[in-house]
Amino acid sequence: MVATSLHWGDILVILGYFAAVIFVGLWSSCRNRGSIQGYFLAGRSMHWIPIGASLFASNIGSGHFVGLAGSGASNGIGIAVFELNAIFILILLGWLFVPVYIASGVFTMPGYLKLRFGGQRIRIYLAGLALLLYVFTKISADLYSGALFMTEAIDMNLYLAVIILLIVAAIFTIGGGLTAVIWTDFAQVIIMVVGAFILMIMSFIEIGGYEETVKRYFEAWPNTTRLNYGDSNYSYWKCGIPPENSMNLIRSADDGSLPWPGIMFGLTISSVWYWCSDQVIVQRALAAKDLSNAKAATIFAGYLKFLPLWLLVFPGMISRIMFPDEVGCADPDICENVCGSRAGCTNIAFPRLVLKVMPTGLKGLILAVMMSALISSLTSVFNSSSTIFTMDIWRRFRKHATDIELMIVGRVCVLVMVVISVVWIPIVQNFGELFHYIQAITSFLAPPVCAVYVLAIFWRRTNEPGAFWGLMVGLLVGLIRFAWEYAYSVPPCGDEQDDKRPSIIKDVHYLHFGCILFAICMIVTVVVSLLTKPIEDVHLHRLLFWNRFSTAKREDIEVEEHADKNAKGPHIFGSGGEYEDQPWYNKAGQWICGIEKHEQQEMSPEEKEIFERKQQSIRETKRWKLILNVNAVALMTLAVFLWGFYA
Repeated sequence: MVATSLHWGDILVILGYFAAVIFVGLWSSCRNRGSIQGYFLAGRSMHWIPIGASLFASNIGSGHFVGLAGSGASNGIGIAVFELNAIFILILLGWLFVPVYIASGVFTMPGYLKLRFGGQRIRIYLAGLALLLYVFTKISADLYSGALFMTEAIDMNLYLAVIILLIVAAIFTIGGGLTAVIWTDFAQVIIMVVGAFILMIMSFIEIGGYEETVKRYFEAWPNTTRLNYGDSNYSYWKCGIPPENSMNLIRSADDGSLPWPGIMFGLTISSVWYWCSDQVIVQRALAAKDLSNAKAATIFAGYLKFLPLWLLVFPGMISRIMFPDEVGCADPDICENVCGSRAGCTNIAFPRLVLKVMPTGLKGLILAVMMSALISSLTSVFNSSSTIFTMDIWRRFRKHATDIELMIVGRVCVLVMVVISVVWIPIVQNFGELFHYIQAITSFLAPPVCAVYVLAIFWRRTNEPGAFWGLMVGLLVGLIRFAWEYAYSVPPCGDEQDDKRPSIIKDVHYLHFGCILFAICMIVTVVVSLLTKPIEDVHLHRLLFWNRFSTAKREDIEVEEHADKNAKGPHIFGSGGEYEDQPWYNKAGQWICGIEKHEQQEMSPEEKEIFERKQQSIRETKRWKLILNVNAVALMTLAVFLWGFYA
């Protein structure tokens, strides 16, 4: 491990970054405060540019910098299929899913299923599952990769650095809600793209250009492996050579890393869950001022998804060329000495490249990029987690909770997530191949949720018993595969003859398993739905893609007691009484939690209904509809061309 002290110029760049982002966060936090819709959905008034940037930033965390570059160093450009696949799913989000979500008037994805099916068990199940996935995949991945980069780059206390980042992320989220998150995401996307673009250009210059990179990548064999083993142990020699299909995006069906059936179908299933039903992503699209801005945001995010191939994957390949003995090591003993992992050291590709290529000042910029990626992802997860917990779990037990109580609970949830994240850091560091671990966990748990959302939106006959038992069977099968998968250890490269895993684990790729699990859940949901009572049409208006334009009055399947807006809530921070009569420390505490005095004009029931209809309108002008459709087709055509070019 190579640790280095940052130059004072690098430190100034980092401080400048923090100052700029904190300014943006504080400025934006003064907007849309003091209301539930303002905190959780940014008042549904956001423009497509910051939303599109936030969609990209929420997805591209520090885990992508380390994971994509590491996969590029390991086996070439194949990992870019995850990014290209997302382009098509983003179009599905904007054109098929978001119109239904907006028309239904929901805050959260579990909330949509509550309207669609009634009852509470599905909503509570999905809310709990989402929180678990956030903690053990999204937060863990970003913390691990961010910690890995900082450990490689600077000689400082790892836990102190991570805790500082978590505190900053929590402050942004607690202070301003989704508005602050989206605007800080927008600022950080600019920093990420500029910094990574500079690194890419300098890396290509260092190697001699694109053609030279491709040529030398296939020659990037670890010298230590050849010296120690030579022809006497061909397996280690073989492990040290880049695969022959390193420049191909479409690979054979039996490829151990990226088989084409798994990419085309299994990855699509996981992507539909992530981009079209995950709270972190959909919450941003719902913050758009109208449907046209939501669609434009998905197109903008789709164009940004072309960047990781060039800004992250190719630099990872270049890092292997520069450090074949370290990044490309194949002998488990040597790898353990280099990076502390017997599974390989490709995860250090990006930080090693930064330390090698970037001059003083720009190293600080790249470190700021990593911080911005980490903070963007953490703020997104914290905000969405607080929304899910507040709207889908807390209100289940506190039906008469006031707006003040709900906003405070949302902030407290963020603090709890921070504590859990800090406690989880030591466990995260023991993960092996983190990127594939996250994708595998997704393939074990996401397909049932994807199946239920697809059927809920596109098949009228789907009912609550069918959806519930589909989720339960899917969860059981997924957990069995998960426990079975990690009950065995994967032998290091070269020791395949000692692989004791059963064939169903060893030979069924996790993406292929995702397809099987999706099919099982679809069958169970359809069969149980057909055998049980259907939902009456009066409960389904604007909850299906086919009736999203309906103007009929929808009746909730179950009428619950709702909070009385005129009821007095608990006197938290002295929330009762006249605002002017409260002491300064009560006012300060309320301001931190977004509770301020606002001159609000009372709306009549008719005015309130008109306002809600405007918020839930999915009407588009013919001009903008044509422009967006043309851009969507152009985006997908470009993605198909790139996919075909590297097929």
